Amino acid sequence: MGVGEGRGGGARRVVIEPFVRHTGAVAALPRADVDTDQIIPKQFLKRVERTGFGPALFYDWRFRPDGSVNSGFELNRPEAQGATVLVAGANFGCGSSREHAVWALREYGFRAILAPSFADIFYANCCQNGVLPVRLSSQEIVELLRRHAAASGAYRLSIDLVEQRVEDGAGFAAPFAIDAYRREMLLHGLDEIGRTLLEESRIVAFERGRERGDGRRETW
Repeated sequence: MGVGEGRGGGARRVVIEPFVRHTGAVAALPRADVDTDQIIPKQFLKRVERTGFGPALFYDWRFRPDGSVNSGFELNRPEAQGATVLVAGANFGCGSSREHAVWALREYGFRAILAPSFADIFYANCCQNGVLPVRLSSQEIVELLRRHAAASGAYRLSIDLVEQRVEDGAGFAAPFAIDAYRREMLLHGLDEIGRTLLEESRIVAFERGRERGDGRRETW
């Protein structure tokens, strides 16, 4: 469970759903360099909570200037409804470091995003908010997009973080890499603060040692 900041500066618990294994329908967004201002436009960044951003996800693409639905946008197509896995192009999440982009994707329903590459800060924000960013090769992403386009109905993927593997049950299977620290955060539903609190007993012991002035060093 992650820890967030409540109103008035007080601490409150923010539940982050652990990611172990997930199977879900795929939405395809075959566009490169999708930046965070496209994911969650700046006019929606006025909230102080982590919730309420889902309806504004890709707002300028999902809706026309008059507010009507843009039926041509990938996420508005019938096969994308209810999708929990997003397959996207390279350099996904570039632009500003706004964490709101991940909050919007998570609230919209996405548990995992697959792309050839991600912006570094966006990737880190995903990992501490329960959204799994999966780097696959460009060729593997192209193959997933091809399979998605050829599917007669919903195209589904299974993503196993324990095994670090993506498969569709119809011949596609690919391993993926993730560093141990971020893998642990996702598996246990932790953000950076929650992960630090796992070391609380050692932190307390270190601080007490400093207060005593015993000069002992803690190895981190």
